[in-house]
Amino acid sequence: MHNEIYMQRCLELAQNGQRAAMPNPSVGAVLVYNGRIIGEGHTSPYGGPHGEVNCINSVKQEDRHLIPDATLYVSLEPCSHHGKTPPCCDLIIQHQIKNVVVGTKDPHEKVAGNGIKKLREAGKNVTVGMLEAKCRESNKRFFTFHEKKRPYIILKWAESTDGYLSPQKTVALRQTHVDDMEDKKPVWITNQYSRQLVHKWRSEEAAILVGTQTVLDDNPQLDVRSWTGPDPVRIVLDRTGKVSDAYHVKNLKIKTIVLTEQRDLHNLENLMYETVLFNEALPHAIAAVLYKHNLLSVIIEGGRQTLQTFIDAGMWDEARVFKGPVTFGTGTKAPQFSGRLIHKQAIQDNELLIFGNYDQHDNI
Repeated sequence: MHNEIYMQRCLELAQNGQRAAMPNPSVGAVLVYNGRIIGEGHTSPYGGPHGEVNCINSVKQEDRHLIPDATLYVSLEPCSHHGKTPPCCDLIIQHQIKNVVVGTKDPHEKVAGNGIKKLREAGKNVTVGMLEAKCRESNKRFFTFHEKKRPYIILKWAESTDGYLSPQKTVALRQTHVDDMEDKKPVWITNQYSRQLVHKWRSEEAAILVGTQTVLDDNPQLDVRSWTGPDPVRIVLDRTGKVSDAYHVKNLKIKTIVLTEQRDLHNLENLMYETVLFNEALPHAIAAVLYKHNLLSVIIEGGRQTLQTFIDAGMWDEARVFKGPVTFGTGTKAPQFSGRLIHKQAIQDNELLIFGNYDQHDNI
């Protein structure tokens, strides 16, 4: 039972470093001697020390002589290869830590059981599989990326009580000049608290994706304005080049990747183009581009055609759906899908429903 408590602490620590560690996993580590935690840590921002290093370094001077006889709990298998940092296995062996409890194996091809093997060959007592399902869940983006060779895909939309994304447009907006585009405002279904939550979500994911029509209709910024955290990389679908440089998504303030069928377009420092075919394999092509750019996750914010394309291809992991207290009667229908409800909550007059497209376990 105590083992589980310490591994749960590892997971709590790992949560603190999740976004900053990308594309690395965020790992929590706890060092316990005789029922007392003498050190703990989590993965530093990308390129910095791993959780095990920070944990061992956190041990106070008066406790450092206890390290060899302490038990190290770590939520993911210690790395065994040289990357941005030296192998954590070597550090564990160097400090003569006898007992190591590992939450789950690392799916990365350069680790994949080699860390556990190296520790055992060095005479360490290694236990594997403590709270394994929760440890996998903690780094679900990392596991999806390395096991499925694609990013973790989150669909997000808001719909009216009668199932519409937006009302029928009475006046078609045309791309004319900048002033017109500045006036383009989305029709809000959700309240300010739900919208703030969406900005929090954006800060937690590597990328955010929208289709052409969403850009033309709403001129979104796709940044993190109502929360503190990094902006996701913007992914914009623009098959024939309808999105001009006057739109927010091309303001060069945030790294943006435009997927298009056009060729030989000039890349800028924060704006690059990738050529893909807009056919039935488009969701897989998009996933391949994101994988190539080392983006572990993406939140897809619409519009309907883009969302439905991913749903029809079965290419999604979570769907986060807001329901607001408005009715439209007619307009753009919400996407059609089937998923397993795994979370439900009220946000004042809004309802948030989160669905899963997997059967691994029940917790998100």
